Amino acid sequence: MENPQGLEQAIKLVSDTYSPLTENTKADFKQAAELFTLEKSTVLIREGEHVSKTYFIVKGAARAFYLKDGKDITDWFAFENEFITSIDGFFQSTPSSYFIELLEPTTFLEISMQNINKLCNKHHDFDRLGRMITTRIMLQLRSRIVSIQFESAQQKYESLLKIRPYITQRVPLTHIASYLGITLETLSRIRNPKKRI
Repeated sequence: MENPQGLEQAIKLVSDTYSPLTENTKADFKQAAELFTLEKSTVLIREGEHVSKTYFIVKGAARAFYLKDGKDITDWFAFENEFITSIDGFFQSTPSSYFIELLEPTTFLEISMQNINKLCNKHHDFDRLGRMITTRIMLQLRSRIVSIQFESAQQKYESLLKIRPYITQRVPLTHIASYLGITLETLSRIRNPKKRI
């Protein structure tokens, strides 16, 4: 676990990013959460595990991925100031259908569903914070669905770069290609148009 000052800074970051919290709420939030720093390639969640925690990334990166028929399929990236968890496991109390691993050494705030519910019941501003976080994730997922359904491979890649211009410096191209639903060869052609035949 990190030092208390680091935890306070992480909670302030959540408040500043999503919805303001009072000092009393922040104090209770501090008691309900923990801050960790773990190494690259650490698996936070495994397929089939029951999940009761969500993670806010202070510094670093993570991805959610499936293993289907021996293939690694990336479904979700999260970077600084973003939350990540197994959505089905966290909200429906069912076993996770995918894995979550760290792509870099990562510092993250961890909080359980039980503690989130307690804070929501006690503090209106924390309840509002939860709604803001959920809304932002829903909008991100909607944008991803629209991209999958209607955009070409080139458009998908360009859309991803608009949202995350730094992603190619931080994430292996194999994971990016998988996330976009294209082959690594296709991604290479998109990134290097001069090499097209």
